[in-house]
Amino acid sequence: MAEVMSSLEEVRQGKLEQLRALGVDPFGGAYPGVERIEEVLGRFEEGLKVKVAGRVLTHRDMGKSHFLHVFDGTGRMQIYLQKNAVPEDVFAVFERVDLGDFIGVTGTLFLTKTGERTIKVDSLTFLSKALYPLPDKWHGLADAEARYRQRYLDLITSDESRAVLLARSRVVREIRQFLEGRGFIEVETPMMQAVAGGAAARPFRTHHNALGLDLYLRIAPELYLKRLLVGGFDRVFELNRNFRNEGVSRKHNPEFTMLEVYWAYSDYEGMAGLVEDLIVHLARLLHGGTVLPGKDGRAGIDLTPPWPRRRYRDCVREVAGGDWFDLTPEMRRERAGSLGVELGAELEDF
Repeated sequence: MAEVMSSLEEVRQGKLEQLRALGVDPFGGAYPGVERIEEVLGRFEEGLKVKVAGRVLTHRDMGKSHFLHVFDGTGRMQIYLQKNAVPEDVFAVFERVDLGDFIGVTGTLFLTKTGERTIKVDSLTFLSKALYPLPDKWHGLADAEARYRQRYLDLITSDESRAVLLARSRVVREIRQFLEGRGFIEVETPMMQAVAGGAAARPFRTHHNALGLDLYLRIAPELYLKRLLVGGFDRVFELNRNFRNEGVSRKHNPEFTMLEVYWAYSDYEGMAGLVEDLIVHLARLLHGGTVLPGKDGRAGIDLTPPWPRRRYRDCVREVAGGDWFDLTPEMRRERAGSLGVELGAELEDF
């Protein structure tokens, strides 16, 4: 496999030098005035002149005719290039295009015989050369390790991964708008703190050379947000990064984003209502309703308000036994083990 990859990279390197020999910068420059593919598809009209740019994902060579799909982050679109319809120098550049390369095109919109919305190319500009081949376009990254360590490759090939990233971006934006619309102000509190407070977690340690101080990357913004309440700001929130020097799993990441909200003159009922309203708002916005579909045969989640309110201790007793809070730490660990709960080193005194 390594030899095949090396051979492919060698071919691409050769095409890069050929582009330079043609007077084309293989890593280009600005290409202003482009439209997003999503917008072009949204206002599609045959005969309309358009200008788009994107990454080449597929290529069908039919001799004098070529069909390609380009992707720009908002969508993908077919482009059609006919050898006899473009200048020779343009086609010479096109012959050096590989999957993964970035190109810009201008052309005219039309529908193919199969009804696919397509751009007939008038001119082509080479924007950037990809020296490494993309993952297989049909299967994407099958290796879970590679998917998580090389997110950029997964995003190129997986529509589902791109959709998740876009949904997350929208959720973060909507959380801010929701809270600001209710009079909360967003703040940024220190990431490096002299006291690792606000939660029970093992912190990352660091050293401030200029001040000669040992500091911690924060495990929570709580203490500084509460100081803002003391300072007279009665509704504050922070949506930012926290760091906890603990295990790594599907449910835990040492670096993560947290939303923390403080509301003076309210109580836990008011905060519970705020959280309920926020989650329901996001569900309706992203899913069009309050019933979320399940995956892999699992039941969905019904978020229709009002939500049931239950005491924490009652919920624990239901799962762990009515006598849970009367047990010794040793007995709790034994009970947790029998229930299939994994206890990490940080819970030795549990």
